[in-house]
Amino acid sequence: MDSQTPQTLLRAMFDAAVAAADPMRVIPAHLPPRPAGRAVVVGAGKASARMAEAVEAVWGPCEGLVITRYGYARSTQGIEIVEAAHPVPDAAGVAATRRMLALLEGLGPDDFVLALISGGGSALLCAPAGDLTLADKQAVNAALLASGAPIDQMNTLRKHLSAVKGGQLAAAAYPARMLALMISDVPGDDPAFIASGPTVGDARGIDAARAIVARYGIALPPAAEAVLAQGGRVLAPGDPRLSRAETRIIAAPAQSLAAAAEVARAAGCDVRMLSDALEGEARDLGRAQARMALKLATSGLDRPLVLLSGGECTVTRVAGSDGVGGPNAEFALAAVLELQGAPGIYAIACDTDGVDGAAEVAGAIIGPDTLARAEAVGLDAQAALARQDSHGFFAGVAGQVVTGPTLTNVNDFRAFLILP
Repeated sequence: MDSQTPQTLLRAMFDAAVAAADPMRVIPAHLPPRPAGRAVVVGAGKASARMAEAVEAVWGPCEGLVITRYGYARSTQGIEIVEAAHPVPDAAGVAATRRMLALLEGLGPDDFVLALISGGGSALLCAPAGDLTLADKQAVNAALLASGAPIDQMNTLRKHLSAVKGGQLAAAAYPARMLALMISDVPGDDPAFIASGPTVGDARGIDAARAIVARYGIALPPAAEAVLAQGGRVLAPGDPRLSRAETRIIAAPAQSLAAAAEVARAAGCDVRMLSDALEGEARDLGRAQARMALKLATSGLDRPLVLLSGGECTVTRVAGSDGVGGPNAEFALAAVLELQGAPGIYAIACDTDGVDGAAEVAGAIIGPDTLARAEAVGLDAQAALARQDSHGFFAGVAGQVVTGPTLTNVNDFRAFLILP
């Protein structure tokens, strides 16, 4: 590892993972020549403004509108950037979505639409279906976020309550030709679940949405119940209005983990790739991977070993908990408690978009001294986990990773570094 500290190496790996998904790096290889006729650029997500910036770096000024999270805007030449709320939608997102749909009205078969889609688009691209109000959508989103449901389950329900998701954005552009470029933040990289699939159909029927409501005990407003009773508006994959839409994933978690692995190997480490699509309760995954690290630490390693994984942890909000946390920080806190200061084991868990749950913090780094540092400042790690106050805990022990907006999103990044 030369002169690098374990913490420095872990952060370098995370930075490499983020850089590998930078739209300025990945967009040019997937962008076709600019069409001769009218071209309209639309999009939504935490990476969408950066994607728009990358498009105009190649094509020059363009007509269009994209919606991104507050603080994630970029300077563009012609494409309008609108900021809105995430993870719970707001009026700015609703108004911008309406304007986007209006922009697509009246396009003909000779026109071209470039859709720039990334994680976060489910909240940012907001057009309530039926008689749903913004308040209804906010209530459903908040309930889903607290339920512990995995992202594919959340997005299945979201699209059935929307007038723009589940292929409906592509339908609004028909008969124009559409190319959707997507940055994946979902395990398995299924385009139907990235930003709730605004450009692709979904074979799951309305019964799947109803089952999710029952399974996770989601309290639906009456207007949402009415939309589900009417069958929703999601397009089937074979719908003719999707016949002129192509969807292409341009960045995904596997590419980012591979970039991190290169950094680790260059530092003299062996690498074991666990998965780019792990899901589950954050604390359970944290404990499980910490136990794996403990076992490997006693196996007679000749060189440092790095365990890499991606995917999306979830946190089920416990009644009465009053802390501020996120899936990555909770993963790290559970791992700290499992490791109990074991020597030679370090880890990082961060969201590649720079925002972990309920705070403007990417995640956390832990090491053998984390519990000792907590004790020195009067922090109880077990109590913090019980209160779901992982961000508060790591703020107190100077273990937070703060990046600001990374302008991309390929979901969780986790790495354990085990020294011989």
